Amino acid sequence: MPTSFLHNRTVWSATLLLISSLLLSACGSLPHNRYGFAQDSAPAKNIDHTRVANAVPRVEPRSKYGNPKSYVVQGKRYTVRQSAHGFVQTGDASWYGTKFHGHRTSSGEPYDMYAMTAAHKTLPIPSYVEVHNLDNQRKIIVRVNDRGPFVSGRIIDLSYVAAKKLDITTRGTGRVKIRVINPAAPAKAPQASTTPVALSSPAIPQRTTTITSNPGQLYLQVGAFTNHDKASQLLNRLVSATQQNVSINRKATNNYNVYRVRIGPLRSEADALKLRTQLSPLGIDSPHIVVE
Repeated sequence: MPTSFLHNRTVWSATLLLISSLLLSACGSLPHNRYGFAQDSAPAKNIDHTRVANAVPRVEPRSKYGNPKSYVVQGKRYTVRQSAHGFVQTGDASWYGTKFHGHRTSSGEPYDMYAMTAAHKTLPIPSYVEVHNLDNQRKIIVRVNDRGPFVSGRIIDLSYVAAKKLDITTRGTGRVKIRVINPAAPAKAPQASTTPVALSSPAIPQRTTTITSNPGQLYLQVGAFTNHDKASQLLNRLVSATQQNVSINRKATNNYNVYRVRIGPLRSEADALKLRTQLSPLGIDSPHIVVE
């Protein structure tokens, strides 16, 4: 057989192999080889996980990437669910950290080990999941934007900060129950009393706040948005500038959600006044007290 023919056939075979690899990668939408065998680690800098708020469920379209009908990893085929409604699962949770920080996830978004995100093998991307640590009863809410973990017995791979909030970073894994949250479901409004309570002081104009059936939690509400991203931007700004607990409280109305950025709970109105003064140099001069 001529040498030139052998050479051409070898080149053509290599080209076909390369094309096939690229097609499989595109169909599977699994951009990195995170199958549980790589050495990973926690960040050197400590983070106060108590100041990181849960993911706030919201209605989103399916991601353009990360939702093939099925994909194959290590010879096993996984079928992506068409619906996450009512999904519940029990098993082990693991986490991933510095090795993949900043790398592309299956959704196309960069992985942020300080964000409340997670990876799941078959849930639609994105999905919102409540993760319940069955050993210590801690609960968190994360947004699924990645695929994995591809290790037997593990059902969800958490970001570093999410795992830290569940207290499983030292051990590496934890026994959990996960439950999908449907952001389209109407939120249950708290039962409120009919008597308004006025909070007044010389520094803050009198405002009327309705106390719910579980009174005593005092917050300084810094902003309210119909856009979750804007609320998150303000939250991150406050987390960087203060030493207080900051959270996003979602309130459902008839046609849309309102994302309220709050600091607290605080011990007293005096603490709220002091905090308001501290926020003024940041250009935040209109926060108000709420009690819930």
